[in-house]
Parts: sequence; C-alpha cells; structure tokens
Amino acid sequence: MKACLLLIDLQNDFLSAWSPRARAALLDRTNHLISEFRAQDLGLIWIYQTFKADLSDAFLEMRDYQISTVIEGTPGAEIDATLDVRDADLRIHKKRYSGFFETKLDEVLAEIDPEYVVIAGVNTHACIRMTAIDAYQRDLRVILASDCIGSLQTAHAEITLDYLKDKIVQLMTSEEIAASLR
Repeated sequence: MKACLLLIDLQNDFLSAWSPRARAALLDRTNHLISEFRAQDLGLIWIYQTFKADLSDAFLEMRDYQISTVIEGTPGAEIDATLDVRDADLRIHKKRYSGFFETKLDEVLAEIDPEYVVIAGVNTHACIRMTAIDAYQRDLRVILASDCIGSLQTAHAEITLDYLKDKIVQLMTSEEIAASLR
C-alpha cells in the first residue's frame, strides 16, 4: 500500500490536559506507526498550527474568547518531544482546523501521489475530522489510525467517528496499518 502519514497537532498545548498515561499511550503508538512508515520509506507530514500572541491570525472563537494556545515561539506550540520528528521531515503550518485550508498540502500530496492518506493526531472532533473530510473531497482514500487519534471531548469524538466510518474513512489500528504496509 502506497500511503502518506499525516500527523496532526501533536503539540504540547493540545496534549497537556491529557492524563500522563493516555498521552504516553497515544504517543507510543504514534511513534510505532511513524517507524513503520519510515521502514517502508513512505511519506509522512507533520501538520501543526501556531498563532501570534495577539491572536490576530487566530480563528474567531479564539479571538472572541481570548483563547491563547499554541502561541508561536512558546513550548506549548512545540511538537511533543517524545515523538520521532526529524529535520528532514515535511512540515505544514496551518491556521485552521483542516490541514488543507490555505496550506501547500495539496501540492505536497500531488508530488507524493499516495493511494491512501493515514491520519494520526488530535483532536478527532475538530482537526482530524476536517482534514479527513477535505482529503476525501479531493478523492483521496482516508484511513484513521484509530489508536493514534484522540480527543478530550469523547462524546464529540464518538459522534465524529460514527459519522466518518465507512463513508469517508476507514478505521484501522496502527498494527493493522503496519501489517498492510509490509
């Protein structure tokens, strides 16, 4: 299977409210998935967001309620240090939920030309959902790494997965994905 792994918003601010155990489990499984993609020499792209301290480039809710998160240059905006990020890895900076909105993700994926995009990261009900839907709208086959995604808003995440499953995305565990790559 020719695939590209999209790693979404695995940043300290987004993961800080997670219990240490849940955070470690998510990140360990994600690192395993990353290693499988690297072993098969398949593409992987880190997609993350940051905003200016004055929130002038943030979306409406953040500006309306003065929500300061993933502020550029702060430790909270950094990708979790336990993840296997390398200097040569592709990175896409976004300002909205979707990894496609006003980014170069379309162009990058056109060069890679994957059969599937595999998505891991947070938050299932927001950035994962929007990126998955936008990928599907571009006629890309989408797999969500079910044990490498998560959200603190579990009810919203469950509704999202119920909506996406078998219509827009295929749900597979990281082990199932790894086996299909070999």
